[in-house]
Amino acid sequence: ARSSKRLQELAATLGADHIVVPLDLADRASIDAAAAQIAKLGPIDRVINMAALYAPGKVAELSPVDVAKIVSVNLTGSFHIAQIAQGLLRKGGQLALCGSVAGYVGLPQGQIYSATKAGVINLTESLRAELAGRIDVRLISPGFVDTRLTRRNDFTMPAMVTPKVAAQAIIDGLCSNRFEVHFPRRLTLALKVLRILPYWAALPLMQKLAR
Repeated sequence: ARSSKRLQELAATLGADHIVVPLDLADRASIDAAAAQIAKLGPIDRVINMAALYAPGKVAELSPVDVAKIVSVNLTGSFHIAQIAQGLLRKGGQLALCGSVAGYVGLPQGQIYSATKAGVINLTESLRAELAGRIDVRLISPGFVDTRLTRRNDFTMPAMVTPKVAAQAIIDGLCSNRFEVHFPRRLTLALKVLRILPYWAALPLMQKLAR
């Protein structure tokens, strides 16, 4: 949500046992303040970070200000959440960070977004090893979901799913034993194959996508 008002409206539909604690992922002081408020409730079961910014375009067209914001929210923000979550979660609690299939390979039109999501994938893999036995770390890798972010794209997005379908896939995945929750599989598996190809085979395919 972009505002506490929208969060309050959502909480009102869920019942009296839900609370809203707004924070800004680009502001560590805001995150720490929210964490202090949440800590008063006692250890929690799960932390899921889905926040992200996205600005499509070629490298030469991107605003340095937009680039800094995207890195601050997508990558640095994920790092901040991973830090504070360790003090909030019960032992065995779950920390889920959101990467993207865009982080599998360097796809055209989303260079800085793809780069931050590749960083989140790497960070989550590292945390999985570092926190093993204490926190259940999970990686969420969505494909194209019909949201205000993907509506900025001017290209065909294969295998797009609705937010409802995406939410159910995330719920099912986090309740399973799998480290990575990726969907829809007809898209993610194809990109996973592209990811493991040698550069001499993968780069020409990626160049075709850029046209």
